Amino acid sequence: MSIEKIQDVARFRESRRFDETERVALEFAEKMTLTGERVSDELFARARAHFSEAQVVELAAAVALENFRSKFNVALGIEAQGFCVVPGMSSPALPR
Repeated sequence: MSIEKIQDVARFRESRRFDETERVALEFAEKMTLTGERVSDELFARARAHFSEAQVVELAAAVALENFRSKFNVALGIEAQGFCVVPGMSSPALPR
């Protein structure tokens, strides 16, 4: 994946670097991640139009794992190890 595409993740809805399948996956991940949001039946149906049932389960599991990891690391004060540094992007501030 190109650096430019990674930099566009935050604006995946408008970016021309993502196709519709990628947009659906990112929206699915976003809905799973944001507090108070849910994956609606409509979004689930759109995901099923692009992915098999097994792939949707795998996507949900991967997103859930990353959400778990982010909450776990913050709770225990585990800092980023610098393995995911994208040139030109600043790291989000961790809550103190």
